[in-house]
Amino acid sequence: MAPTDEPAPLAAAQRRADWAMRLAAVLSAAEVRPFDARHWNCASFAIAAVEAVTGNKPSVKILPCLAASADSAGFPRIVPAFARAGDIVLAGDPPRLGVVVEAGRAAFVGTHGLTTAAITECNTAWRIG
Repeated sequence: MAPTDEPAPLAAAQRRADWAMRLAAVLSAAEVRPFDARHWNCASFAIAAVEAVTGNKPSVKILPCLAASADSAGFPRIVPAFARAGDIVLAGDPPRLGVVVEAGRAAFVGTHGLTTAAITECNTAWRIG
């Protein structure tokens, strides 16, 4: 099989060597940035987190539910209890995407900046890199 110049799918993307520092910068910028349904929502926050971790902006299809939209990026689903820092999670009521920031905690976009929640409040997770 001849080599191609096509990029690997994002699901196969590796974490950048400096991913933790880059994710910390995204989190720092988001700390006081309030939710905006059009320009800064849970999906745009999750995309920014994935880009910080992998160096690639994921291609996502807008579908009827957040889980299906997140699935369209091609990252493998995992049990939330196994999610590690930099992985994407989906929490329940109201449905929202976030990013794991440390063992057992995830950050989400809130009305006045970032909010955090226990990983036990999440029902789905995706392994990033």
